[in-house]
Amino acid sequence: MNELNNEKNSTFYAMISRMKYINRWALMRNSYPENLSEHSLEVGMIAHALALISNKRFGNNLNAERAAVIGMYHDSTEIITGDMPTPIKYYNKDTKDAYKNVERQAAEELLSLLPEYLREEYVSIFFREEDEEYIWKLVKAADRLSAYIKCVEEEKAGNKEFGSAKAAVYEKLTQMDLPEVRVFFQEFMEGYKKTLDELR
Repeated sequence: MNELNNEKNSTFYAMISRMKYINRWALMRNSYPENLSEHSLEVGMIAHALALISNKRFGNNLNAERAAVIGMYHDSTEIITGDMPTPIKYYNKDTKDAYKNVERQAAEELLSLLPEYLREEYVSIFFREEDEEYIWKLVKAADRLSAYIKCVEEEKAGNKEFGSAKAAVYEKLTQMDLPEVRVFFQEFMEGYKKTLDELR
């Protein structure tokens, strides 16, 4: 079978697979490394959970699977841009706006690697649409919850390096004022502080 089929091979998924080579928390001393692929899977899972909580506890009708997919791809542009430390990324409005522009260009570059017949399906995964604003907000919350969990796990390993980051992430989560996040904290966060034997 001719694998080329007279069409140009797409490198999109091969590029996406390189998320595992992007390490997070570059300015911090880590007790264990966390790569972008691991983080993105966790964000997808938590975004899925938040959407389900929103539906089951607060009577909404969100597409939880959609939230999961957006979560999986939410940081994929960092394959091109690298993981910019948060204090630098949000240093001031000019820096923030410039980085947003770089992110948009990176997203467009990734989309260009897809064959035409798939590209349209991914546009709304990389660029938010107005009718999905709340799902994107939950994905952002899931991103911050994943960061908070990383801080909890580092503290559990005896690493004090993440104390300030934990407090800062918690403040941002509180400012989002999302009932789904409160439920996640109340019902699930304590488990991340337990040992394997305690979890079972």
